[in-house]
Amino acid sequence: MVTDAEWTRIRRGLRFGQVFEGTVVKVPRPGAIGIFVDIGLRVGGFVDVLLLPSEGEKWPAEGTVADFEIWWADSGQQIRLKPSDPQYLRTDFTDFVERIRPSWPADVGHPVRDPGPVTPDELRTLLRSDGSSASSP
Repeated sequence: MVTDAEWTRIRRGLRFGQVFEGTVVKVPRPGAIGIFVDIGLRVGGFVDVLLLPSEGEKWPAEGTVADFEIWWADSGQQIRLKPSDPQYLRTDFTDFVERIRPSWPADVGHPVRDPGPVTPDELRTLLRSDGSSASSP
């Protein structure tokens, strides 16, 4: 764990879409949670289950070295990643992005920012956008 000041400093250097070579260090429940990735920073990287293939056996295994892109980083001291390799992405990733995060192509290259907590109106919009429960991007 890093201090809040160090986390702020690290985040200032991050850009959406920035690529890091990382090593998968933990796959706690394949197909259910996501994967933890070491990208060489003092904060952890995590790929959410929503970005990975629906079949857990298609996820990268512990020890896999691959490229990962910065997908999100909020006030929690964790960097959300997406796999660069399409074999490790959900099969409908393009449609998923259009539904859940249509700003993604425009965000690439821009600094990671903390939008603050989700407001009730934003949460209602997220819930309506895909008909399921809301989750982090």
